[in-house]
Amino acid sequence: MTWQDFLNKQADIQGLSVEEKTTLLTALPDQDTQINQTQLSLKLSITEATVKSRLKEIYKNFQSVCPELGMQQGAGKFEILRKYLKQKYHQSQSNDIIKNPNHDKSISPEFQSLIDEKIQSFCGRRFVFTAFETFINTNKKGYFTVIGDAGMGKSTIAAKYVSENNAICYFNVLVDGRNRPELFLESIRKQLINRHQLANVENADLSTLLVKATEKLSENEKLIIVVDALDEVDQEAGAENILFLPKTLPDNVYFLLTRRRYEPSKKRLYTEGVKQEELDLTDKKYDSENAKDIQEYIRLCLNNDPEHKTGLQNWIENKNITPDAFVNELATKSENNFMYLRYVLPAIAEGKYNDLNLTKLPQGLHEYYVKHWERMKMNDEAQKMKVIVLYILVEFAKPIPCEKIAAIAEQDEYEVEKILDEWIEYLRKRTEDGYDCYSIYHASFLNFLKPKKELNLEKRKQLLQEVNQKILTYYENIENNHG
Repeated sequence: MTWQDFLNKQADIQGLSVEEKTTLLTALPDQDTQINQTQLSLKLSITEATVKSRLKEIYKNFQSVCPELGMQQGAGKFEILRKYLKQKYHQSQSNDIIKNPNHDKSISPEFQSLIDEKIQSFCGRRFVFTAFETFINTNKKGYFTVIGDAGMGKSTIAAKYVSENNAICYFNVLVDGRNRPELFLESIRKQLINRHQLANVENADLSTLLVKATEKLSENEKLIIVVDALDEVDQEAGAENILFLPKTLPDNVYFLLTRRRYEPSKKRLYTEGVKQEELDLTDKKYDSENAKDIQEYIRLCLNNDPEHKTGLQNWIENKNITPDAFVNELATKSENNFMYLRYVLPAIAEGKYNDLNLTKLPQGLHEYYVKHWERMKMNDEAQKMKVIVLYILVEFAKPIPCEKIAAIAEQDEYEVEKILDEWIEYLRKRTEDGYDCYSIYHASFLNFLKPKKELNLEKRKQLLQEVNQKILTYYENIENNHG
């Protein structure tokens, strides 16, 4: 790992903003050089007062891992920080050399594209990572669960941790049908075998695998497994833990889990002598941290997103509002939901909300779906085929080729493809066996479509019956043709 890559990683761990990170990387071009405030001001084209303000925030963020920064009064803080980072860098380099070079530390290819997509515009969430680091440093083993509503960034937190730490992982994805215990075990088993060169464990259960893997750990090494979206797991009700997670764990084994909120009776995570801790993103005590991260994400898109920043800046200028007013109001509208911003920010940039002012934008993710449905006139009879195509995706709940959707809907494939392209921001498109396959992108949109409160009950019932009849007819025709 290069020095700058190392600094970039440490900046992310400590939750530095984009501007603070840029300042740190510029101020420390290599481990033995530091640039003074005047030079920084010139290189970054900002005032010295701004440089001082950013450095102050950098010291504040690093103080939790480098307490000497809080003890130092006046000048000398930056040299303390440089020495701390240099020492940590050499420790990380030494650890890489000591570790068995035959160990495969790469992320599972099964999830690499998902992780890359999730962390593209990642920022903030330092308080979550700090809490997890504290948990693994104060407990011999355990389960740490991040809880939150749909769209609050749980999967992105999991993806970022996996990316930064090359952790073993499994992402349950309901809309892809990748959410069953046997698939989880198969994937984790393969990763543990590759990572720790385990032998004769091809049919071993998870408890056995973890014991075998810990025997391969070096001194002070921890085994961390990240499992995302427990709420999307498809598993029969029973006394067993969700995904058959072990009730007991060997020392130095930790699970970082994520899930939505649900009733305690549905938790299905029972342990014996193993510490469990939960961090609920919806807890009011995290309101300020969530709001700060949401605002930072908006600013990141506003100032650094190459695809949307110009459109966003033009919209703000045309509405005669300040960037700060835009950030603050949209953060409030989002209700601390990143999925809301994923949809609304591009829509603003593309001119889809030119007819609305800032205060009239949708309030929260559900209202966004409702208003978008209305603006697309999806309740009109003329849009019935578009609804049918979306409902086919809902009923299958896994990737399905455009050709198959067209056959079920009894429509020309070209027309169905146009409908899918019109809704592509809500869909995941990928190639399987040479075919372009589609599924619903996010569980929140899938859940929105299922109840369809905007359609009266009778109309909804008729549409669902029609879709299911079309699916039944499709398979009957296949069976008859092969009969």
